[in-house]
Amino acid sequence: MNQKLPAIGTTAKLRSQAEAMVRNTRAIPPEGLQAMTQEESLKIIHELNVHQFELQIQNEELSRVQAELEEARAHYFDLYHLAPIGYCILSYEGLILEANLTAVNMLELALSTLVMKPIRKFIFKEDQDIYYLHRRQLYETHRPAACELRMVKKDGTPFWVQLTSAPTESPTESGMGKSGHSACRVVVSDITERKRVQEENARLLAQLQQVRQPPTEKQKPG
Repeated sequence: MNQKLPAIGTTAKLRSQAEAMVRNTRAIPPEGLQAMTQEESLKIIHELNVHQFELQIQNEELSRVQAELEEARAHYFDLYHLAPIGYCILSYEGLILEANLTAVNMLELALSTLVMKPIRKFIFKEDQDIYYLHRRQLYETHRPAACELRMVKKDGTPFWVQLTSAPTESPTESGMGKSGHSACRVVVSDITERKRVQEENARLLAQLQQVRQPPTEKQKPG
């Protein structure tokens, strides 16, 4: 959305002009009004009417811009918070700075329990090394990196996810680490069902190979 809000200076200028016109109008004594010509009176009335319509147009423009902002905010909410995948922003130290509702729901936690907590706290203990290597690759190459590991829900239940991380292009001060590194954006995709299917396929393949395996000497019929 390219529409910009009216400049504050413009609003202040219009108000200043309006106040000046009111003061000037009130400053005219009754005898002065009587001394004014019809042409001068019509000119003042015209200026007041023009100014009134200027304020009306500005008010309508502000209302329109506000409606567009509300629409953009609703669109952002749907796009960010209701996305089918989780989004997080991590500081260089690995603290969760932001998270969308999908990520919160994945872990079955409240947003307040995620913010400013280290993400490793929600990673399955046996997969901590995977995350460590993932993070090191990200900051050594400064390029997007991905890995698969298990995270844990509030009740301790593990589930598989794919983490795709990328350094932020415009790091904020809150996302900067002590060494000057930027924060990173992380996409969290639940791949539990995919892993289950892979494991089931591997089990069936192992059974099939076992059936096809030729019998040993001891297994051959006598």
